[in-house]
Amino acid sequence: MPCRLQGDRLVAGSLACWSDFASFESFLNQPGPWIAGLDFPFGQSRTFLANIGWPMTWSGYVRHAEALGRAGFRQALDAYRAQRPAGDKEHRRATDRAAGAISPQKLHGTPVGLMFFEGAPRLLRAGVTIPGIHAGDPGRLCVEAYPGLLARALIGRRSYKQDDPKKQSPAREQARRELLAAILDGATRADYGLTIEAPASLADDPSGDSLDALLCAIQAAWAWRQWADDVGQPIAPEATRSWSMSTIDPLEGLIADPRLVHGPPGPKSAAT
Repeated sequence: MPCRLQGDRLVAGSLACWSDFASFESFLNQPGPWIAGLDFPFGQSRTFLANIGWPMTWSGYVRHAEALGRAGFRQALDAYRAQRPAGDKEHRRATDRAAGAISPQKLHGTPVGLMFFEGAPRLLRAGVTIPGIHAGDPGRLCVEAYPGLLARALIGRRSYKQDDPKKQSPAREQARRELLAAILDGATRADYGLTIEAPASLADDPSGDSLDALLCAIQAAWAWRQWADDVGQPIAPEATRSWSMSTIDPLEGLIADPRLVHGPPGPKSAAT
């Protein structure tokens, strides 16, 4: 969802839909300055990488995963799970545990492992900057978003979206409307420092994709105000940011949300 950030005011634009990876790649290569909050895991856990023997740099293991191909990536993760004891087959990153997110190794149900496989290599090839992870074009920033984290903070664990038409319900519609109403009424002001303007029609989409796009934009706008000035350059000094290099694990990455930035920092290293 293209949005405009004007000071502390985030104004939602018209929803744009990408029907293929080529459209996504085209977007990533648009000239900056801009920031995108993308709802897929950018990285894998340190435990998994060390155990499986993949490169211990973000760019290194992303290239390795891409080189395996989609089928090879699946096979590698399946083989890894097969040799692990029950309860220790999939690993979450520190940011996943803090956010209540699932493991980026997962291939079934919500296949976030495949989202990583398709998404992370495209970010690397596009040459974008991922703060704390990869130093690319400083005017094109991508951060990992997780709309469920923000939604839970506002409406608890109530379900607000469903792709299956048979499972769409008035209760989920009501949850979407209450979630959007809370956002428009200023519920994000305290934690995110933002005032949001968006059409009420975003709550009409039963899949929740429209509303999730707004939630991702809120997390991205917060990150931009932490990280970049008006022309996309890192702000200075770093000590003025609550979301800084010291809070980002350079191997695993970090979901962009103010609730997660004050946890234990990952090992410090230059972006790779």
